[in-house]
Amino acid sequence: MTEEQKQLILKTCNAGCKNTLMETLDISYIDVGDDYLIAKMPVNSRVYQPDGVLHGGAMVALAESVGSVAAYVFVDYTKFMIRGLEISANHVKSVREGFVYGKATPIHKGRTTQLWQIKITNEADELISIIKLTTIALPKK
Repeated sequence: MTEEQKQLILKTCNAGCKNTLMETLDISYIDVGDDYLIAKMPVNSRVYQPDGVLHGGAMVALAESVGSVAAYVFVDYTKFMIRGLEISANHVKSVREGFVYGKATPIHKGRTTQLWQIKITNEADELISIIKLTTIALPKK
């Protein structure tokens, strides 16, 4: 993948965030490669639990966002739409400030279903959460 292709993919991914949950959570797509997509999200009062740490649901929203968009990037999105089937998360560390990063990498890319691993890390590259997302590619009608 050339640098121009990467920039076009990221521009397209970020443009799709307008008027969505991704815009509300300030999620942005920052890097893409042949087998991964990375997004970042700020940790602030919009994504806190009452005790001032990052809400697990916000991490799951970041994971589903980056995993689903990665599925679009790696299929022919003119012919298929992507839907999430199942998501499971294990949260291992708390975060109070800064940014978290979600990196989606494929575990399995079938013709219909895909299985994605999303690692959520903090700015020190420490594991915050590990999430598994199953998606399905449905033909557009």
